[in-house]
Order: sequence, then C-alpha cells, then structure tokens
Amino acid sequence: MSVVITGTSRGIGKKVAELFLKQGNMVHGIDLLPSTIKDYKYQYRHHIVNAADASALPDIGAVEYLINNAGSWDQDVDNIEANLETVIACTEKYGLQPNIKAIVNIASTSAHNGAEFPRYAAAKGGVLAYTKWTAAEVAKYGATCNSISPGGVKTCSNAHILQNPELYREVLNETMLGKWANPGEIAVWVYFVAVVNKSMTAQDIIIDNGELAKFNFVW
Repeated sequence: MSVVITGTSRGIGKKVAELFLKQGNMVHGIDLLPSTIKDYKYQYRHHIVNAADASALPDIGAVEYLINNAGSWDQDVDNIEANLETVIACTEKYGLQPNIKAIVNIASTSAHNGAEFPRYAAAKGGVLAYTKWTAAEVAKYGATCNSISPGGVKTCSNAHILQNPELYREVLNETMLGKWANPGEIAVWVYFVAVVNKSMTAQDIIIDNGELAKFNFVW
C-alpha cells in the first residue's frame, strides 16, 4: 500500500508511520522537521515541506491511504494554517483521486468543547466539518474519510505538563480514567479506522479517557 502521513517526525505521526511500515507498506512522510524514523530506508521517504503549501507538496503516485496528522497549538505559529489548511491542501493533492481507499484526519477534543486556544479549537472544528465534506467526495471511489479526536496525549508537545507533577495530576483529574493516552494507542486507532474499517465514514472517534464525558453530579 502507498501511504502519505503528515507530521511524521515525532509524536502521533511518527508512531502511525512506524505502524504502517511494520505492516510492509510504502510510506511517505511530510514534515517541516527532519526524519527521526530509523530503519525502513527502502520503505520510507521523508519530504521536508510545509504541508499547507499546496505548490510545494511532492508528486506521489497512486496514494491509497492519507493520514492528515500534522498540526500545532503553538501560539507562535498560525494555528489555522497548521491545523486546517494542511488538511485541505494534502487532501486535495493526495486524497481526491480514484486510487484512494481511506483518509483519516487528526482532530482534537478541543473541536468539541472549544477548550484551549481559540484559533486551535476553531481549526480543529473545521477539520471535523471538512472530514464530512471529504467523505461525501470520496464515496464515489468506495473510500472512507473519518477523523480521530484525541484528548491528552503523552507527546513532547505536552512536555511542559508531563514534567510538572502538580499540573499533570490536575489535568489527569479532569478525565474519568485518570490518565492520558500514549501516541502508540492513537496510532492503533488510526490504522484500524483507515485499513480495517470498511463501512464507517464521515464520523469522528473521541479518544480522551473520558474527559469530555466526565461530570460532577450534585443532587
């Protein structure tokens, strides 16, 4: 299978790429940063490019699976470009064509509750809407398009939380299960939704250890 994954240098994207590579697939990674993926030199191609810049995206033939993972909530970057325009540009380049089998977009629980930063939450909300539009567009190819909305994930982007025991304990208390996911867990969900799933489309899967569903019942 020919797979394009954005944001493969670290975190969720790296774990997704490694999982697809372990299954023997040809993977193209797109990232602003150099590759950190070891081995798989005959299966993996790394393209250092801005995924939001449609004119800079490399030509890759017969893409079957597209995983739009690249994104950032860093307030020093344009969150609309980093989280939404990347999805649109890569989908138009690689997803809207007859060879496509599945597209998975990484959204966020922020898309559901508006938490965190406003432009980040708005961009991820846009990902949910764009996922539904894309699902309708690729249905004629027999392809699916879905999104996954992680809650807290133990990645380097959240190091400021993970390395602060008091703050980390406080955010874990906001979840039902008292924990965060690791990137490998999210990668397994991505693979399932993209490859194993054949009938679900235009849907969003929330993986947040019960954060959105937690409530404080006072009678």
